[in-house]
Amino acid sequence: MDLRIFTEPQQGASYDTLLTVAKAAEDLSFNAFFRSDHYVPMGSAEGLPGPTDAWITLAGLARETKRIRLGTLMTAGTFRLPGVLAIQVAQVDQMSGGRVELGLGAGWFEAEHTAYGIPYPKEKFARLEEQLAIITGLWATEVGRLFSFDGTHYQLKDSPALPKPAQAKVPVLIGGHGATRTPRLAAQYADEFNIPFASVEDSERQFGRVGAAAEKFGRKPGDLVYSNALVACVGKDDAEVARRAAVIGRDVDELKANGLAGSPAEVVDKIGRYAAIGASRIYFQILDLEDLDHLELISSQVQSRLA
Repeated sequence: MDLRIFTEPQQGASYDTLLTVAKAAEDLSFNAFFRSDHYVPMGSAEGLPGPTDAWITLAGLARETKRIRLGTLMTAGTFRLPGVLAIQVAQVDQMSGGRVELGLGAGWFEAEHTAYGIPYPKEKFARLEEQLAIITGLWATEVGRLFSFDGTHYQLKDSPALPKPAQAKVPVLIGGHGATRTPRLAAQYADEFNIPFASVEDSERQFGRVGAAAEKFGRKPGDLVYSNALVACVGKDDAEVARRAAVIGRDVDELKANGLAGSPAEVVDKIGRYAAIGASRIYFQILDLEDLDHLELISSQVQSRLA
């Protein structure tokens, strides 16, 4: 089981805090550090000192880490033009020596768009489909050849399709709960399908849809990695679990029902249930970024048992 750390900096985190967490995750042998792509906090969080940009953050981390993979769950398609995003991701991949992964979604949080003057289009999914075609098309174009695209929402003419990522293929992540269009896009473009904050039963159903869609595109269901993102609240005893739950403003019973919460043994057992339905990668959503002991506990008592 591949265990990764997933952060939500819009809730309140500076770049220095994210760097500390990313380095700790690397030192503790987690396989990746991912972050969300939002500009406004959700719920009651104040979000201080203010938002950090996902790809600027990852560019910095690319130069200050050595091994850990870096990516987004998920880059908002509404924030960036696809040609510009292809350049940004390729450059960060070069800066990291080939450790970047691109999670790309349609964008959904209207408040952050109005807060920062970002257009919020009515038709987002069709734009996402064109964005995926453009980004993967630009990267796949041979050096010396030109790339053009004539879509409904985006048009590119005679692009040099540069720069190229360091990796021969940057892994693309697509995720979500949609029953029809999401599995189709994943089958067509994704190396990994991720479902966030879903039960074992809902995950199994969605993994099945993605696998069936993959077969329609001439791929084997096993060609994709299947993953879950789940909130983490692990403690060596009940008191520590309760303390960590209180810090993030969540109920212990709710966390145990909907996330990865409880003792290390309970969390290992829960992960095993996801593994049984096809998940081979778990993103631990870490909401208290000051609690590095939490990461150490997950590494020593959960990750070690799943190695």
